[in-house]
Amino acid sequence: MDPRRACWESSSEDVTRPLLPVHEDRPAGRSCCAALGSVLASRYLAVASGPLACALICAPGDLGGHPAARNMLGVLAWVFLWWITDAVPLAVASMAPLFLFPAFGIATADDVAKAYMDDVISLVLGSFILALAIEHFSIHRRLALYITSLFCGDPVKPHLMLLGICGTTVFISVWVHNTPCTVMMIQVATGILQRCPRDQLEAGADARELQRFSKALVLGITYASTVGGMATLTGTGANIILVGMWSTYFPEQRPITFSSWMSFGLPMALILFVALWATLCLMYCTKNTGRVLSAYLDRSHLRRELSLMGPMAFAEKMVLAVFGALIVLWMTRSLTDDIPGWAVLFDGKVGDGTVTILMTTLLFIIPSGKNDGEKLMDWGKCRKLQWHIILLLGAGFAIADGFKSSGLTDILSSGLGFLKGAPALAIAPAVCLFSGIITEFTSDDATTTLVLPLLAELGKSIGVHPLLLMVPGTVGAQLSYLLPTATPGNVVGFGTGYITIKDMVLTGIPMKLAGIAALTILLPTLGNYKNWWHLHCSIMDSNCSHCVLTYFVMMMQVLWFLAWIQEL
Repeated sequence: MDPRRACWESSSEDVTRPLLPVHEDRPAGRSCCAALGSVLASRYLAVASGPLACALICAPGDLGGHPAARNMLGVLAWVFLWWITDAVPLAVASMAPLFLFPAFGIATADDVAKAYMDDVISLVLGSFILALAIEHFSIHRRLALYITSLFCGDPVKPHLMLLGICGTTVFISVWVHNTPCTVMMIQVATGILQRCPRDQLEAGADARELQRFSKALVLGITYASTVGGMATLTGTGANIILVGMWSTYFPEQRPITFSSWMSFGLPMALILFVALWATLCLMYCTKNTGRVLSAYLDRSHLRRELSLMGPMAFAEKMVLAVFGALIVLWMTRSLTDDIPGWAVLFDGKVGDGTVTILMTTLLFIIPSGKNDGEKLMDWGKCRKLQWHIILLLGAGFAIADGFKSSGLTDILSSGLGFLKGAPALAIAPAVCLFSGIITEFTSDDATTTLVLPLLAELGKSIGVHPLLLMVPGTVGAQLSYLLPTATPGNVVGFGTGYITIKDMVLTGIPMKLAGIAALTILLPTLGNYKNWWHLHCSIMDSNCSHCVLTYFVMMMQVLWFLAWIQEL
């Protein structure tokens, strides 16, 4: 049949249909409710909440004769509401300061744009590209299978298996951002759990043990990636935001370097890792778990999968070589006053981002050894770059600059003067708890961006070193264990279907309390310090034992890594 004729015939059958909609007799209230429901469903209210809050703040008048500070507070409310309500994509909300700051007279377009690309952003960008190279060549999978086969035992020992998998996740997350680390390691976890029939996780014999171990494995990877991210600057965006805001508010102070942060972050991460492993073993492993798992999983299966991957190729070795060299450069750029590090050769003009981009560039130059002309990385493989996180960090730095240039920091400092004389070691755990509560409802990066300017001014108001408050605020923002919305990594783990919100809350509460307790224990070791490098070294203790311990652990990691490569 001619399609035009069919169309005409179908239309002719509906000749009685009115051209305009017929208004049926129905209550007016119902139509209003339907319209209101459509507005709520379309998120228009969430979009309007930002400009509305900004207007309400800016309308009353000057804030103590500081119109720029009033405008800054309104812009902060606008951006933060868009962040927590997901009114627009995170990347779009993070770009809002680019037009809000110039429009409200807070900063020029050039000044606010510079905040979105500096040495710290270069560090994050380069580490993301390196993580993509590791994921592309399945180096993370090879490492996980190798570690798990060593620790699983024969027959299977669930405690050791959790130790191996969670330990591998922590190790990767130390050097790779925690979100891509979670994505990579969850694939390993689901591959292991696929050996256990999914129907056995719901009904049948020993279903309870399989279900509990599945929860432990997914929760372990999800939380271990967060724990490992505390150890270094590249592990999470919150640490990067701390570095940027510290240099913005206190440019005359010694900057926080990769090695100096690790002297504090690594002990913190190790304590939380032990707490995580103990929590998982106590809550989810019983004496029968190993017997049940042995029916579906053993060491030979893992070694068979590892052997199927074949020997380590040239491309994988080159990626690991670039990765190892970058770690060494990070750790040796700035050492102590007596041993300045290699940065002194360039008059201190290079940063951690400098060497990160340099080593990342090598990935686009070194051949992969597979096809003619093929390199280790090409730009097509970088399509999965997490630009939303990079833009979020840039927005955080722009907000920090806006706080200072608008004069809002001076107003906050005068308003917090009543806390002068309060003991810093009593306020710090409360700050950590406060930040830890906020982070459950928004991302850790957004939480850090919000609380650090307040804590910087609080430190100056009560007469203590600002880092003694800014560090607890940063750490508390990373104690996001209770809800899936807290971090993208939690969303990844929750999306597997193996865990529920109840599981996250029951496991996350002990982890959050352990984090606050660990910070409370470690913080008194900071004392009164001359600079950040001595955060773990008392002025009376000149041998810098904590820093020596940090470098000892790092060298043990490097030696173990080289031994693993040689064995493969």
